[in-house]
Amino acid sequence: TLGLPHLQRIECFDISHTMGEATVASCVVYEGEDMKKADYRRYNINGITPGDDYAAMRAGLTKRFHRSIEEDGVLPDLLLIDGGKGQISSAVEAMGELGLSNVLLLGVAKGESRKPGLETLIFADGRELKLAKDHPGFHLIQHIRDEAHRFAITGHRAKRGKARVHSSLQDIAKIGPKRRKMLLEHFGGLQGVRNAGVDALAQVKGISRELAEDIYRTLH
Repeated sequence: TLGLPHLQRIECFDISHTMGEATVASCVVYEGEDMKKADYRRYNINGITPGDDYAAMRAGLTKRFHRSIEEDGVLPDLLLIDGGKGQISSAVEAMGELGLSNVLLLGVAKGESRKPGLETLIFADGRELKLAKDHPGFHLIQHIRDEAHRFAITGHRAKRGKARVHSSLQDIAKIGPKRRKMLLEHFGGLQGVRNAGVDALAQVKGISRELAEDIYRTLH
């Protein structure tokens, strides 16, 4: 359908964040008629205006393909972008700056009411393509896009949870570096501290019942 008789490797990018917090770009790979999970990558996006999905897409693509140029040289035959014309424009700019304008870009824009099956495919030059709902190529694109979305969401939630627990511990006046280290070691990490009840927190050396209650209240 796309005129790519030698199509082997498809990569798909998605951006995930919550109101601009903990922005993550994900890249999933389809090759050899299956998802190639060993090649999946996530990129933490910092230094942009929170919530700027276009800047996040440019940053994610730059990280992914700058590394490819410098190291392995692996490029996709088709690059899917989860998003509409704005996201595609950002991707075109990023790939052009990297000297990779020859990589075929295809945006996967959500349709009206965002229902599956109503997506429109958008080329870099603005042309649009609508495939039938039962088209096998359309099913493949949906599958890869959904996997990119799942991978991005998972990474974003982990990053957001880690940042929130970490900042919350730092925000408690009576928890200095020493007590914070003891809490993290006692519970095996940030998520363990969050999962602990007041009684468990109070068992840590140097943590009084009153302070344990403060910790619990702050984290919840």
